[in-house]
Amino acid sequence: METKQCLECGEKIIGRIDKKFCTDYCRNAYNNKVNKESKNLIRNTNNRLRKNYKILSELNSSGKTKVTRTKLYDKGFDFNFFTSIYKTKSGNVYFYIYDQGYLGLENDYFLLIKRE
Repeated sequence: METKQCLECGEKIIGRIDKKFCTDYCRNAYNNKVNKESKNLIRNTNNRLRKNYKILSELNSSGKTKVTRTKLYDKGFDFNFFTSIYKTKSGNVYFYIYDQGYLGLENDYFLLIKRE
């Protein structure tokens, strides 16, 4: 009979035939290493969305307001991160971070709106 070794530490495994790890600690350590990259991507994306949402919420306390691109950039807004796009029949394209949205206007202005 072949002896199995823990995928994390290499110790001999005792127990069920389909067991891959000697302890819960080794199982967790192994899976944390395997999933590290995808977790970092998700964490970083969520942090960017959270920051964008906070910026729009702070600038748009009334539910509808106009701001400049410079003001958004100065606060650290990143236009590459949003959760949805809404295109109106007239062709306007609103970008949303959850319920906070923005619409590009002329002369580098943006209309900030809150979806009710």
